Amino acid sequence: MSSERTEVQVRPGVESDLDALTDIYNHYVRETPITFDTAAFSPEERRPWLLSHPEDGPYRLKVAVDGIFQGNSQRILGYATSSPYRVKPAYSTSVEVTIYLAPDAGGRGIGTLLYKALFESLETEDVHRAYAGIAQPNEASTRLHERFGFRYIGTHREVGRKFGRYWDVAWYEKEL
Repeated sequence: MSSERTEVQVRPGVESDLDALTDIYNHYVRETPITFDTAAFSPEERRPWLLSHPEDGPYRLKVAVDGIFQGNSQRILGYATSSPYRVKPAYSTSVEVTIYLAPDAGGRGIGTLLYKALFESLETEDVHRAYAGIAQPNEASTRLHERFGFRYIGTHREVGRKFGRYWDVAWYEKEL
């Protein structure tokens, strides 16, 4: 039985995912304005980021994998995170959320699966608001966030410079 759609599973991210997660992120660093990082990372440079997202607490890492095993591993299709919104203590009940998909994984509902799992995992946490900054233009990300109840709250104009031009970031907010 052959099918283009495989079963996608979402699980917490683990240290053995680090190489694949770094590869996905580096695609966006090198090829897009979606992240304002401008230099690719090694997995070792990304390790502190991964370790800052434990399986419990408000800062989570959810990973989407396809249901077909390749050797001893499953292919990572993307990930979603909740991270500190700002470092000052009064911000502790707010998180910033984001999704990154493998370049060929868009349009399959994987972002929806990731956010569903992420927000379900945050239901028992002391988190009041989620924020998402979306570099513009990015209609797919805007639609995804709006589907999850995010509402537009404003735009930082020309806030980042990458690839020789300035980019706007639209900010969205969701009550949790």
